[in-house]
Amino acid sequence: MRVAVLGLGEAGSIYAADLARRGVDVAASDPAVPDVPAGVTPAGDTGEAVRGADLVLSLVGGRAAGAVLEEALPAMEPAGIFADMNTAHPADKRRLADRAEQLGIAFVDVAILAPVPRAGIGTPLLLSGAGADALLSVLTGWGVPAASVGNEAGVAAGLKLLRSVFMKGLATTILESVTAARAVGAGDWIIDQIASELGPSGHALVARILEGTPVHAVRREAEMCDARSFLETLGTPHPMTDGAIEWLHSLSQPDPG
Repeated sequence: MRVAVLGLGEAGSIYAADLARRGVDVAASDPAVPDVPAGVTPAGDTGEAVRGADLVLSLVGGRAAGAVLEEALPAMEPAGIFADMNTAHPADKRRLADRAEQLGIAFVDVAILAPVPRAGIGTPLLLSGAGADALLSVLTGWGVPAASVGNEAGVAAGLKLLRSVFMKGLATTILESVTAARAVGAGDWIIDQIASELGPSGHALVARILEGTPVHAVRREAEMCDARSFLETLGTPHPMTDGAIEWLHSLSQPDPG
């Protein structure tokens, strides 16, 4: 099998490297990243990367997903699978799937359900779309924990956003509590209290949240805006999501000092 990885940010680099280590023929392209992981073939552009690929993994971010799909589709093999692994609104995923279908390419909406640096290619995935069952067969062969939730693109994306309401809401609640506790010199105490409620790995989870949320605030704010839009289409309340967006927005702003 030949795999093309589009986007060599944090997640894309990990997928490309892990697949190459398993002996998969991997080509990768990212105009912003000149170097590729060991064992990965560099490609000059999207078309070069996907030409001859059986599977294309798009990890370019939601804003670039549509443009990259348009670049990839004309160069893909008719039997190829395009897996969009970017976080996006379900409606956006459906639009991409419709476009792929027009050119006869099987599209899969892939939701990544945990931070990729934690487990690499072993990160759990949800799949939906016309190519979900075919991709599930491939991933199962690689030992990747994945599940198909149907042949309609957007279903996996919607479930991920519902998970994000909880996970990002939890993260911003922890940030708010710890920030206030530190103001009265009780930061360590409140961290211990929170961690004790989160189980054996509670301290590690709190540490990841406190360290990672400010670093990824811009991307997570965009994700939560998609989550809010999705909740609005469902007609369900979203005050906690509103609060999470406000926190993430404040963290994404330049330090005035």
